[in-house]
Amino acid sequence: MASIAVVLVLQALLCVTALSAQPQYACNPNSGSIQSYAFCNTSLDLTDRVRDLISRLTVQEKILQLVNNASAIPRLGITSYEWWQEALHGIAYSPGVQFGGNVPSATSFPQTILTAASFNTTLFYRIAQAISTEGRAMYNLGNSGATFWSPNINIYRDPRWGRGQETPGEDPVLSGTYGINFVRGLQEDNEPYSDTNAGLSRLKVSALCKHFTAYDLESWNGAERYNFNALVTQQDLMDTYNPPFQSCVQEGHVSGIMCSYNRFNGVPNCANSNFLTSTLRNDWGFIGYIVSDCDAVSLIYDVTKYASSPEDAVADVLKAGMDLNCGSYMTQHAQTAYQAGKINDFDLDRALTNLFTVRMRLGLFDGDPKTQPYGTLGKSDICSDEHQQLALEAACQGIVLLKNEGRSLPLSQGSVKTLAVIGPNANATINMLGNYHGNPCKYVTPLQGLQIYVSTVFSPGCASVACPDDHLISAAVDTATKADAVVLVVGLDITQETETLDRTSLLLPGQQQQLITRVASAVKVPVILVIMCGGPVDILFAKDDSRISSILWVGYPGEAGGVAISQVLFGHYNPGGRLPVTWYPENFTKISMLDMNMRPNTSTGYPGRTHRFYTGPTVFQFGEGLSYSSFQYNFTSAPRQLNVITSSNQSSWSESQKSSHTRNAYSFFLQAEDSRCEVLQFPLKITVSNRGPHAGSHSVLLYHTPPKSSPTGSPKQQLIEFTRLHLEAGSETSVAFTIRPCNHLSTVRKDGSRVFHGGMHTLSVGDVHHHLRVMQVHW
Repeated sequence: MASIAVVLVLQALLCVTALSAQPQYACNPNSGSIQSYAFCNTSLDLTDRVRDLISRLTVQEKILQLVNNASAIPRLGITSYEWWQEALHGIAYSPGVQFGGNVPSATSFPQTILTAASFNTTLFYRIAQAISTEGRAMYNLGNSGATFWSPNINIYRDPRWGRGQETPGEDPVLSGTYGINFVRGLQEDNEPYSDTNAGLSRLKVSALCKHFTAYDLESWNGAERYNFNALVTQQDLMDTYNPPFQSCVQEGHVSGIMCSYNRFNGVPNCANSNFLTSTLRNDWGFIGYIVSDCDAVSLIYDVTKYASSPEDAVADVLKAGMDLNCGSYMTQHAQTAYQAGKINDFDLDRALTNLFTVRMRLGLFDGDPKTQPYGTLGKSDICSDEHQQLALEAACQGIVLLKNEGRSLPLSQGSVKTLAVIGPNANATINMLGNYHGNPCKYVTPLQGLQIYVSTVFSPGCASVACPDDHLISAAVDTATKADAVVLVVGLDITQETETLDRTSLLLPGQQQQLITRVASAVKVPVILVIMCGGPVDILFAKDDSRISSILWVGYPGEAGGVAISQVLFGHYNPGGRLPVTWYPENFTKISMLDMNMRPNTSTGYPGRTHRFYTGPTVFQFGEGLSYSSFQYNFTSAPRQLNVITSSNQSSWSESQKSSHTRNAYSFFLQAEDSRCEVLQFPLKITVSNRGPHAGSHSVLLYHTPPKSSPTGSPKQQLIEFTRLHLEAGSETSVAFTIRPCNHLSTVRKDGSRVFHGGMHTLSVGDVHHHLRVMQVHW
């Protein structure tokens, strides 16, 4: 969020002992004549109810609704409302959330980056669904609002970014798919609000996709997110930065969007009508509200001087299409902007229409919430056994095995009598959560989790993750020599990477590397390195050290992290996670974090970014992840040729000719003027076999490599589909994908237009490739 976020979150932390209260709501059936107002009549169309409500407001009352802590309007029986609730990986400390009384805690799931590593769409949905259940229960108990500013679907462009941990990673398909499923799980908006409101559904809670767009810098080399001007090509905008948001809107049907702090090619995102109105609402069909990141409106005048006065800043954002100001700038300056004629009733009413429509879709104007859908959710639905088990399952699914020499993992309880557990994160509690966390139901640290399986000896090795000196290392080495195996739990925490804090180095902090190498050199037993962090770290020294037998990345695994780590280490869970980001070497930090270009530049030596374009060396690659089993793939049903035939003589075609196929070729017939390229699709089947000794959950990632004749700047590879499946040892199964060539096999030109190009396309999964020739493309 913002500078005021720090203050408000600190205030929230002080509210952990606050007593629960019943939620306040508008249109109370005991409110007398107010109940007769049209906006309280649930049998009317939402549009009419919203119009009636707005028509009753004074200008001052309207303005006071345009900020996150919207004021009450007592004469109309309208209660105050706090829009700002956080729920990236569980209900989190935020201005609208109170922990205490009936709600001392909420389930803390793994940080987003680890959940994304599962590549499991069902898991994305189930986590969000559990969070929305707890969020709605907290609303019913008076501990929360019902609008949650989640998920964060920005592209994790640079490994130093402090907020990369909040995102699903670097790939636009993964991020978009995560956003779709997470939003659907939060909102559960399958039920129409009423028969008279076609297209508007009832919301369990309101989700919000943030931060729109090209936002991925906090503070680096003098540049701050508050003043950063992101210089982005149209090609990068259309094929990297915007696709997750488009998916969130068009397929997730999200009800909220947050515009980001940064400027985009000189224009503040919250004052960019091309983004907020032309793209979001007109092109993508967004229905919902748009909120500024916190204090972003003030920056437009106070920091960047894009506007010539505070009143102009208010006018700029409202006329661009923004609806809600997180902060107080609107209440301070909108009245004078109105009096000066810079904004008018149309501007105010447009914004209020979007805001009150969302509140009504949530049922906040339908009377007592206990009488509405989800009205029975309460205390027993928070920190339930089911949700805590899901938190454990999610952590297990996300953990990535990066090295396992000599199959040293899984550990055997029979052969490991004593286990040395060492490292600054070995007994982590809050460090397991990452940023934007709440008060978890409970903690199980890595040390506590391992103690379930075997006798342990413990030494921290470092006083903190910063590990500023080596005075505890000798004791850690001594502890390691007393055990049959060693688990080193190192990495980062939110003192190293978080909102407002980007890293300057990709190495482990302080003396952590010395701790690892000294322990590894002192023992002859297996040494397992567990990396707890959100962003990538350069651990080439450990990858190349034969004395370190295994490496696991566990992200920030949430409240059940210790149990998940121990289950993986002792083989009760076969790891199947894959890295959602590229792990770069330390010398990548020579590249300016301000360079927003995704594509490499051979003339300057710029290597590009992410697995789609990066040309330099890696520590570990996107999608990398091992298992205790061995999986093999085979393309069992896939065409060798795709013919796309355009003609203006549609009358000469029969219905059967509009799409035909043989064993090895698909043919599609389109009118020459038909731009609906999305009608093209064909099935693809892949057989996946588990050839190893262990049953396992496995992620199947399908990639596309475009033909050499594709437009300049086409990606070297792009993820187009993925799925997660479970196979018993020795079994096989078939995975079916529906390939839509104009989406999955297309690329973006320099001008931002998308093209499906002819030539030899390559589909690949693992190390198996399938070639598909596309012929006669005229589109």
